[in-house]
Amino acid sequence: MDFEEQYQKIANYVSEDLSKVEGELKSEIGIFPEVNPYLERFLTGKSKRIRPTSAFLYLRANGLEPNNNHYILQSAIEIIHNASLLHDDVIDECETRRGNITLNKEFNNKTAVLCGDYLLASALDKLNRLNNSKITALCADTMREMCKGEIFQDFMKGQIPTLEEYLTKTKQKTAGLFRTAIEGAMILNGEKDTTQASEFAINFGIAFQIRDDLINILKTDTLKPSNNDIKCGIYNAPVIYAGNTSDLEQGIEKTKTLLNNYIVKSQRILDTFEDNPYKTALRELLGILGNA
Repeated sequence: MDFEEQYQKIANYVSEDLSKVEGELKSEIGIFPEVNPYLERFLTGKSKRIRPTSAFLYLRANGLEPNNNHYILQSAIEIIHNASLLHDDVIDECETRRGNITLNKEFNNKTAVLCGDYLLASALDKLNRLNNSKITALCADTMREMCKGEIFQDFMKGQIPTLEEYLTKTKQKTAGLFRTAIEGAMILNGEKDTTQASEFAINFGIAFQIRDDLINILKTDTLKPSNNDIKCGIYNAPVIYAGNTSDLEQGIEKTKTLLNNYIVKSQRILDTFEDNPYKTALRELLGILGNA
């Protein structure tokens, strides 16, 4: 089985939870008649939903049952993620995403930015419904960090960052939303100490992004242009390790080792859980992340 098939098998463990998140997402489409069909396809089209999937698996692996507030939270996080993609497409002047024409290409930059802003407002409305100050603070911190990471990346275009800078940016741009999804789920269940959930989510999120950066180099993702990061002057772990953009073989091997290190960190946290099908599913998910 390829990655998509293996991932879908794992996501099926929480398919009912994911369906409820999809229902929450569909309730947010109502901007303007010409835009609504596109936005519906964008929000509910093909997507891994890996943030809510990992969150529900983690929650259930701890013997906890999600409730309606969890579906509201996870849909808000997915909306924040998708709003950032709309804005990214404008910034990067992208014409396709997930194999489809981007909203900025279909309409214009102004419409795309405003739709992204609308989605962020919708996410805030959902967070307000939760009436949980810890969750609100967590999401606000995540969004601030995402912006900082994006600004850093923009200013560093054409320059090779240090590995520490790369990992900080990865934590800001990607791992933060995983932390919000997983740690937020535990907070909603009244957990006082969510340190372990936060550590797992950050390690998992960094591993997810390192894998994505590897795939971009190795040309194994048909929905994304290969080497587009390098072409845009964005230099990630393989380039950092290689010290150049042309001979990446050594950098790729070292990046695979880096990826494995974060997967092992996540697995060690799972080792403290009691055995159950959801723990097994998370282990399998970590396993396929490591096969870049």
